[in-house]
Amino acid sequence: MEHRYPFVPYAADRLDEAEMVRRGRAFYEHVDRRRSVRFFSAEPVPRECVELAVMAANTAPSGAHQQPWKFVLIGDPATKRRIRQAAEVEERQNYEGGRLTPQWRQALAPLGTTSDKGYLEVVPWIVVCFAEKYGVRANGSRVKHYYVNESVGIACGLFITALHTMGLSTLTHTPNPMAFLSEICARPGNERPYILFPVGHAAPDAQVPDLRRKPLDEALVRF
Repeated sequence: MEHRYPFVPYAADRLDEAEMVRRGRAFYEHVDRRRSVRFFSAEPVPRECVELAVMAANTAPSGAHQQPWKFVLIGDPATKRRIRQAAEVEERQNYEGGRLTPQWRQALAPLGTTSDKGYLEVVPWIVVCFAEKYGVRANGSRVKHYYVNESVGIACGLFITALHTMGLSTLTHTPNPMAFLSEICARPGNERPYILFPVGHAAPDAQVPDLRRKPLDEALVRF
């Protein structure tokens, strides 16, 4: 018989309607202040803050509860420099080398992004999330993982929200291709780089694009 987790009682918080709405509105207003940042301060950040964000990510639902993610925490300046240099090689191919399609370049233009990733050496921490394509048992045999992209994406969303809640900033950076991250971080073949996160405080003079987020009526269809 397949192993099953024991079942234990569960009682969710039951709130009155006014409190549910109050909490929902407060959470929305909190996350609505979150922005992706490309201008960081070198101010130190306690490692525990990043560890707590990963713990929050670990609460994400995942296919068959396989939790197919691994977060790699990097604070060593030499390693951060290697990551920056390797990322910029790929990004120069994207931006200056013609690897991005004209449509993609047009979509990125309002954000003002370039191949310069100097912030990767400024931030106190880089966190790379790897997606586990499959698991590996102690005897070396493979374990199939289900809904890997969906599961890891949800975990990364919680990671971002936890950082924001602690007053920290980050950016979802996906230099493509990202195989260099597997080599630099010495990850096994069953893991593939998913997202690179610079983590730190926004610089005092940081600026972000004045974006418009979808209003509710564009994001929600009432069927």
